[in-house]
Amino acid sequence: MILDERVRAEVINNILDDRFNHLLPQLMRREGFDMWILISREYHEDPVMKTMLPAEWLSARRRTVFVFFDNGKTVEKLAIARYDVGLLKSSWDLNVYSDQWDALIDGIKSKKPKNIGINYSSNYAHADGLSHYEYEQLISRLPDEYKARVHSAEKLSVAWLETRTKYEMDLYEHINRISHEILREGLSNKVIQPGITTTEDVVWWYRQRITDA
Repeated sequence: MILDERVRAEVINNILDDRFNHLLPQLMRREGFDMWILISREYHEDPVMKTMLPAEWLSARRRTVFVFFDNGKTVEKLAIARYDVGLLKSSWDLNVYSDQWDALIDGIKSKKPKNIGINYSSNYAHADGLSHYEYEQLISRLPDEYKARVHSAEKLSVAWLETRTKYEMDLYEHINRISHEILREGLSNKVIQPGITTTEDVVWWYRQRITDA
């Protein structure tokens, strides 16, 4: 059975909660980052950030900033935003900082990270989500002592995208079963009439079937 959109959103958010709490600390420590900063603007989302947005969100909003900080016991999940972003708690007090960048820089200085990961990469497009403008804005505002601590989070980004948790793998059995059912249906007499149906017709049937699902 294919879940309806509302129930599906609950499952997606549960998956994200599991990944944040169990996978993210492991990956950050393995790659040597105690802080990971993701910055995106609406309509130009970092591919990694897109996988971290709550299911209710269709895109980033204005400028969306995520900060993950490993304090040695747990990974703090913060949004430099005026409101919580799903599981990430708001860390921008407008009564203190009118500028979002000032709130971010203050947060960095208060945490005193040793190694800061940001998403730029020469090898993987999906790990290169920080735009040039946003990079310039960040670096120009960072105190000099922190600029040398900024490094590419390429391996961390790729690891986040490619790694599946046990919870996800348990769900994959159900997803895989649905996929095979759709494949069988598309290759059956219900869809294919010998001598009439073309391969292009089958392609479009699959597209429509998945959309309808």
